[in-house]
Amino acid sequence: MADKQRILYVQTSGIDTPMRLYSPIVLATVAASMNVDATVYFLGKGITVLKKGEAERIQAGEFPPLSDMMKRALDAGVKFLVCDQSSQLMGLSRGDYVDGAEVVGAATLNDLALDADAILSF
Repeated sequence: MADKQRILYVQTSGIDTPMRLYSPIVLATVAASMNVDATVYFLGKGITVLKKGEAERIQAGEFPPLSDMMKRALDAGVKFLVCDQSSQLMGLSRGDYVDGAEVVGAATLNDLALDADAILSF
């Protein structure tokens, strides 16, 4: 049997562009339901959406609040990874993020990209 396929979603858009925040979360949740290993790597301004309390304030159109969509993604097995260097640049610490988000180094993104079957950037 072949290894499980992997999709990497790279989220660089932050809370200042709320309409761009839903796509990687929705797509990663769908991928997980298709038995695909889905990871969303947040860097740059993208890390701001994982700061505690921020996703609860974001709701676009008829979609549920982004925090609800993020919970669904995590419950489905999607991994949320936060760039440590972006955290340092933005002055955020490991304790500032929602439960389920893991802070990792920049080399992790390179490793994920090298191992992914597909990469999408938002």
